[in-house]
Amino acid sequence: MDITILLLMVAASVGGAVLYTIIGVAPGTDETAVLAPVTLALVLLEVPPQVVLAFFISAIVAKKLTDSIPVAIAGIPGGVMAAPMVEHAMVLKKHGLPDVSIRKMASGSVIGTLVSIPFSVLVASLIIPYAEAISAHSGLIFFLGAVFLALMSSSKFLSLVIILPFALLIQGLRQLYWDTGIVPPETTVFVSFFLGITIGPIIFKLFELTNKESRNSSQILGFKEISLKKPKPVKGFPNPFSILTKQEVGTSALTSALGTLTFFLSPVGMTIFLGESLTRHIKDPVKRASRAISSMDGLTNAAYLSGTLIPLIAIGLPLSPMAIGPANALFNAPPILTPENNIHHILSMGEIIFASVVGAAIALFITFYATIKYSNEICSFVFKYIPHEAMIGLFAGLVVMLAFMDAGWVNIFGVILIALVSGLLHRHGVNYGVMFMILYAAPWLLGVVGN
Repeated sequence: MDITILLLMVAASVGGAVLYTIIGVAPGTDETAVLAPVTLALVLLEVPPQVVLAFFISAIVAKKLTDSIPVAIAGIPGGVMAAPMVEHAMVLKKHGLPDVSIRKMASGSVIGTLVSIPFSVLVASLIIPYAEAISAHSGLIFFLGAVFLALMSSSKFLSLVIILPFALLIQGLRQLYWDTGIVPPETTVFVSFFLGITIGPIIFKLFELTNKESRNSSQILGFKEISLKKPKPVKGFPNPFSILTKQEVGTSALTSALGTLTFFLSPVGMTIFLGESLTRHIKDPVKRASRAISSMDGLTNAAYLSGTLIPLIAIGLPLSPMAIGPANALFNAPPILTPENNIHHILSMGEIIFASVVGAAIALFITFYATIKYSNEICSFVFKYIPHEAMIGLFAGLVVMLAFMDAGWVNIFGVILIALVSGLLHRHGVNYGVMFMILYAAPWLLGVVGN
């Protein structure tokens, strides 16, 4: 491998680890909203694919390691995937053990990473012989994926009914752009529509606040006081296997393996199901909470990594909630990457594995150490000096820029339309994954319905 590419991979991994260590601590940061735009921007800047992949894997590992910090300290999830752990983290906080909570969750994440990467390669190797058949029926698979995720959603009927109308909205805008000459017929607007879905809930809430009645009815919480307890100092580099008990290591490894096998299912759903199922027999509340949070954190890391790596190595299509969400730019970022020519096709399996290992190793080294040693200081800095609104504004601005690059000024309003519809649907229980699957299935579905 070219030494220049290797150095760029290391630099990108360090940058991803540092950036998403900070972002992970910020309360309520959605994984798709903060990862997809940055990864997409790197791809469109024509950064080498090995470097983009190393950055992304490092960012995922760092984000999943640090989103446990605000959960343990303040009961506020640092991301969507951290939400199922709040109840157990509050049990440990109630017993005066927030520092133990952070260490257990971070150590579970390390176990999840160590188990998931080699296991993902094994599962991908078993799927590779069927890759051509899967790719040939990708439109149908995406449609069936939308139906499956709709049935898994909290609002099943609405999720099923909206599949065709949402596909009509997507393809209708594309046809409008073609007919008016905004984009040439051979160009399919995808990236900005994807990002419109991503920021849908934020845009819908912002527009909702322009209504006086909605503003007046909103609950104003005021300032939230958060007290930080000084943790016990840790000497040397922390060892996750000594932080966790043997039982916790075993359960974390088991949930990580199961999370890897079920890479095509909802990571949130599997986290809740497996985390609760494997710990409900434990009577002691502290031991149960410790086992649950370490197992859940291991599973979330494994689900995110396997959901990226297995489709990337074996198929080249984003056939998992993770791949179709935060990792989508690795599969489809036209004109640089397309479903027919993406990282799966450009890099060999060995190159994908090497880039993933570099990214994961650097993130573990930097972020795990920082999480265990300086969790209070990091949390205090982020809570005091990094407004959540500033990060939302940054990513929203990036979306507007990419929308303009995709199809000019008109497309900014097209993306706002998609964002408002997506935000409304999300508000009423339609899963992100359903809308992303429809985005991919729309051309095939309208082709079938039209005939």
